[in-house]
Amino acid sequence: MAKYGRAASKRVESAVSRTKKGTLKSGSGRKVTSRKQAIAIGLSEARKEGGKVPARKGGRKTGRKTARKTSRKTAGKSTSRTSARKTSRKSARKSSGGTKRSRAKS
Repeated sequence: MAKYGRAASKRVESAVSRTKKGTLKSGSGRKVTSRKQAIAIGLSEARKEGGKVPARKGGRKTGRKTARKTSRKTAGKSTSRTSARKTSRKSARKSSGGTKRSRAKS
């Protein structure tokens, strides 16, 4: 039995032809140039219409945006600290002559 229905193939065909014309836009509004991306858009359109299309494999999850936001917040904090450390180390090296010294245990 076929994986994809007729409606799905029509949608994909339409998306690919729109790509060739240059009128197909991605979710962000940018022009689609990749054939694979055009096919993916066509399949997702067919899914929304209720056509016979298999469910998406793994890929992106819906909670990705929130995860990205939290990782950005934590990344921003850590980079400001590390950059401050790096600059203080550089200035310490310049003043000490730039040679590596082993720390003496007390």
